[in-house]
Amino acid sequence: MRTVEEHVPAPKDFGVALIGVQEGSDMELDLRFEAVHEGILVSGTVDVEVSGECGRCLDPLNYGSSVDVQELFYYDAPELAEDEEEDVQRVVENDSIDLEPVLRDAVVTSLPFQPVCREDCQGLCAECGARLEEDPGHQHEILDPRWAALTGLAGAAAGPEAAEPEVKTESDKREES
Repeated sequence: MRTVEEHVPAPKDFGVALIGVQEGSDMELDLRFEAVHEGILVSGTVDVEVSGECGRCLDPLNYGSSVDVQELFYYDAPELAEDEEEDVQRVVENDSIDLEPVLRDAVVTSLPFQPVCREDCQGLCAECGARLEEDPGHQHEILDPRWAALTGLAGAAAGPEAAEPEVKTESDKREES
């Protein structure tokens, strides 16, 4: 058994659209390599600094994350029975193993699908982009054009002084003629 504690720079594409590990940032590896009958078992943790933005309000996010890693690298590719599905099998090649895909799989799958700065983050208004946190009563009056003809009726029921100008639709014009 061999243990390795090392700091390495993060490779490219260690994340998703909104959140990930910046290329070149420090990754702290604390790994254990064990020789087992089938191959080399790699286990341990990877500590990374995650950065990105909130999926609701787009504020920046930065936090540390520790991810567990465990993968078996086979000496020879295992043979599959006819009814078994083919999974990705890592293999020892030329007495070396490639840890980058294993670390990428572990780190990226541990990232949140929809990162948020706070669980109660209200985000941005879909109409104008205003921060809903700063204006909790923020809203837009959206009139359905199918009901636009009825707005004149509401004013007429309140009284003649409150009546708004009548809005005539094409069907109203056809009925009058």
